[in-house]
Formats: sequence, structure tokens, C-alpha cells
Amino acid sequence: MAAARLGEMLVRAKLIDEDQLKQALDAQGKSGGRLGFNLAKLDILSEADIVTFLSKQYGVPSINLAEFEIDGNIIKLIPPKTAKKYQLIPISRTGGTLTLAMADPTNVFALDDIKFMTGYNVEPVVASETAIEDAIMKYYESGGFGSGKAEINMTDFNLDDADYSGFDGEMEAGPILDVDEFDSLVKGAVDDVEVIEDVSDDILSGEVDAPIVKLVNGVLIKAFKMKVSDVHIEPYEKVMRVRYRLDGVCKTMMNLPLKIRNAVISRVKIMSKLDIAERRLPQDGRIKMKLGRRAEVDFRVSVLPTLFGEKVVLRLLDKANLQLDMTKLGFEEASLVGFKEAIHKPFGMVLVTGPTGSGKTTTLYSALAELNTDDVNIMTAEDPVEFNLMGINQVQMHDEIGLNFAAALRSFLRQDPDIILVGEIRDYETAEIGIKAALTGHMVLSTLHTNDAPSTINRLLNMGVEPFLVASAVIMVVAQRLARRVCDNCKEVIEVPKKALVDIGFSPEETGEIICYKGEGCTSCGNTGYKGRVALYEVMAVNEEIKNVILQGGTTFEIKDAAIREGMLTLRASGLTKIKEGVTTIEEVLRVTFGD
Repeated sequence: MAAARLGEMLVRAKLIDEDQLKQALDAQGKSGGRLGFNLAKLDILSEADIVTFLSKQYGVPSINLAEFEIDGNIIKLIPPKTAKKYQLIPISRTGGTLTLAMADPTNVFALDDIKFMTGYNVEPVVASETAIEDAIMKYYESGGFGSGKAEINMTDFNLDDADYSGFDGEMEAGPILDVDEFDSLVKGAVDDVEVIEDVSDDILSGEVDAPIVKLVNGVLIKAFKMKVSDVHIEPYEKVMRVRYRLDGVCKTMMNLPLKIRNAVISRVKIMSKLDIAERRLPQDGRIKMKLGRRAEVDFRVSVLPTLFGEKVVLRLLDKANLQLDMTKLGFEEASLVGFKEAIHKPFGMVLVTGPTGSGKTTTLYSALAELNTDDVNIMTAEDPVEFNLMGINQVQMHDEIGLNFAAALRSFLRQDPDIILVGEIRDYETAEIGIKAALTGHMVLSTLHTNDAPSTINRLLNMGVEPFLVASAVIMVVAQRLARRVCDNCKEVIEVPKKALVDIGFSPEETGEIICYKGEGCTSCGNTGYKGRVALYEVMAVNEEIKNVILQGGTTFEIKDAAIREGMLTLRASGLTKIKEGVTTIEEVLRVTFGD
């Protein structure tokens, strides 16, 4: 890119004026170097500002090369003479595509030369001139070939005194924001952040002033402070939407202009160590954050190609919010006693069922916390491992190399386990090995995706497991859902017709004693009327009567009838209990449960 052309673009964008451009061009004429280097040298404009400008101007992601360790085999694809000539460096290769960090991403001659030389398709990303020169020095002139792993971690933040007022109004309204508005939007989001310890892979180094970096950091910090469970970044035809899932319900927080879509998504990919050049296939990663001196949180990242670009979903895994005390999860007293008795048995299978996001992991982890003592060997196969638990041997699944639930289970049985947790039973092979383990002296905990506890039995039978094995191995099935808690700060008594109470499941005799509540909405709950969630549980012990129904080929309805006769509270009945206790509302129970 000619200096004059870049200078004109910067003047038009009002990042510099004509006099400043003349100063930089004069300095360039005297001492050489590129225009960007001279602008930075004269303290007119930082190289990070120029990189951000070029990224937005050409729709090319920007990166900070200081955050990368580049594999030596990638470096060898381009000779040092060529790298110096065109001011570029190769950073990654995926399939037939080679990603180049370039000071001038519009240099078509360089792109054509590299494509011809290497035989790969070429995708540019923009980096500062100084960063590229430093990388060339590091990898070519000093021979420092990297390991190929990008060591990128979220910075250490101190949130105690940070000012987040810049987000409050904008994020509530959800306007379509101009690129020019970014700086004002995120003002205060990271400016007052204190780095706790000096780390080389700190994301506050280098391009901290870039609006995209500030925006992404601010969105993640705000999500943590609001205690949301998921962040959704979704591109559509004309806008990119950012939504938070709070207490199980999605809410639009802001709409961003589509032209910065690639920059935002690339920033998230870099933070989660994903391939920024791959935009056609789903990818999964993780971001680790340390907030202040105490709080730690991980973001589980999923990237999925959609019609208008890649959608990103970040699941917050905040260990501080992990509830391991069973008495506080939402179990009714009798159900809790039955669940504890089941998991403390020497062998058998306990299954927890429900849709994604229904709290199954929390229930299982609370069971492991109850069972985790020095005299037992606990092993888990998870995909992914959401929280690290001291004293428990946790194994992350990797299907691409053959490490799936079935393979892990086989290995576990040679590791002298007492208790085994299998993240999910997805197929016959996993179900068969798990059931055999439960029948040979092991306690097996696992999950299934079913609508209620009774239907779990037929789900196993449909996988091909014999009825006598299911009846012998499974000792308990727990189905669950999460309902929002009514806000204690603003809840008020409401009048509900007796007929409506009978229609949702209360007996006519009960209706006279029930007091119903609803949240009016306040600052504490974000005017939603709800704050926090409580689990509704359906706990089905597989006793002799239910075993007989299973062995006789009984339907889901017959199993359910038998379980209710034996004292099982259904999900709807659990919800009605929570209404009577003033914990949740009628609307929430109707939202997450079916009638019996």
C-alpha cells in the first residue's frame, strides 16, 4: 500500500490531519521506513490504531503477533527473503489454506506470489509493521521456531473498582451501533482494569485501544457481572445481534453493524485458540479468565457457520457459582433422601435426564462432591470437562482420535474405579458397557436426553439393551428442569382464580390455602420479576414393582403410573410444590413442565 494512499485514507477518516501527514511523509523521506512506523514514531497515531483502521476498512481480521507461537513447519513454507520483501509472515495452515499476517493486506502481488510459491490458497490478516518485523527477526534471523500452539489467555482483571457505566444504557436499549460509536460504548469497560500480575500473553498488551478488543472484552466482563449462563453472537442479513441468556431466557443486549462481524468473531477465535482462517466448519474452544484476585471463570466457545456468517455461543463456567450442596438444589425432602440413598449404594446405575441446560451437570457434580472421599476412586468421562474437581480423575473426550465414552469406559474398568461418571449415554455400546459396570460392583452415574424419568427406561430399550439388564442395573432415574425464582425484592401476592389452580394440577381442597406470587420488576432483577433459578425434580426409584413392569414390556405410561403409585413426584408436581412455597410462579411452571 503506497504511503500516499494510506495517508489519504487516514486523513479522510479524520484520524490524522494534512499537517500530520506531511510531517510523517517528511520523516519517511529522511529516515526511511513505512508511513505507519513514522506516524507512530512521531506519536501522531499508534500502529495499533492503524492496524485496527485497516482491519475495519478492508474487512480483514487483525491480530497481535506477540500472542502467537508459530510452528517451525509453517515458517519454512516461505523463504526469509520473500517474508522481508512483502512484510509478511505465515501463521497457520488448515487444509489447503495458508493464513498470512501482513502489514498491507491489499498487496495482491504478494498474495499471488505466495499462492504460486506454496500451492496453497492464501487468506490475509493484518498486523502491525513492527510486530511483523519482530516476528521475522524471531523466526528467521534467530531461528526461533515455535511449538505451533497459540498461548493466548484472557487477562487478569480486577473488577472491584472498575467502571462499567459505559455499558448500562446502550446494552439495555439494544441499538444498532456505528463503528464510530464503539469507543464511547466501551469507555470504562477495560480502561480502569488493573493487571494483577505481569504476564507476556496479556490481552491488554499491544492492541488494547482497538475498539473491537474493547468491545469483546466488555461483552464478556458484562456477562460475568450479570451472571448470565450464555452469550450468543449472531450474524443476520443486515445486523449482528448479541444476546445474553439470563436465568434460562435470552435477551437482546445490543445490535452491531454487520461490517465488523469478521473482526469480532476473529477476536473471539484468537482468544479461544481456534483457527481464524477456517470459516466453513464448526469449531469448539475455551477461554480462561481471571477476574480480580479471587474470581475465575471459563468460557466454553462454540463456533457454527450459518447463512450469514459464523454464530458464536460462549457458555460461562463460573466455578464460584457451582452449587455442590444438594440441599440447595431444589429437591423435595423425600426426593433428596431417596437420591442420596441411591448414590451411596455400592453398585448400580443412577441416570439424570433432561434437555440441554436443565442443570444435569450441577446435579451430578453435587453427587460426586457427596461421594468424594479418600477411600474411593472416582473417574469421569466428560465432553467437555466443565469444572475441575479436586480428588476426582476427569477425562476429556476426543472423538477425532477415538477417545469416546465407550473407549474411556473400557479403560476405566482397568483402573480399579469405585464410582464412574459417564457424561452422556449416546449409543448402545456406551449403554452396554455402563450397565455391565453397574452389575459388576461399580456405581455408575450418567445422563440421557429424555422428557421425563419413566421414558428413560424405554430409551435404553430402544438402544438395544435387554429389559432384564435395565431392570437389574438401573436403580434410580432423575428427571429435572430449571424454573426461574420469583424475585424476593419485588414479589407481591396476586389473585388467581380457583379454577385456574385446579387446571394446572392443584386439588380443589388445596386451592384455599395457596398464596401465589409474581415479581413486579425492580433494579435488583433487571425488571424481569425473576432472579436466579431452582430445579424441579422427578425422582423415580426403580423398585420391585417398576422392575416387574419393565420385564413385562410395559409402556412409558405404565411405568409412570407404577412410579406415581410408589410415591414419585412428577415434574409438574414438583413445580406445584415450588408455587405453594412461594419460590416460583405459575407461568414458570407451565413454561417448563407438562401436565400429568
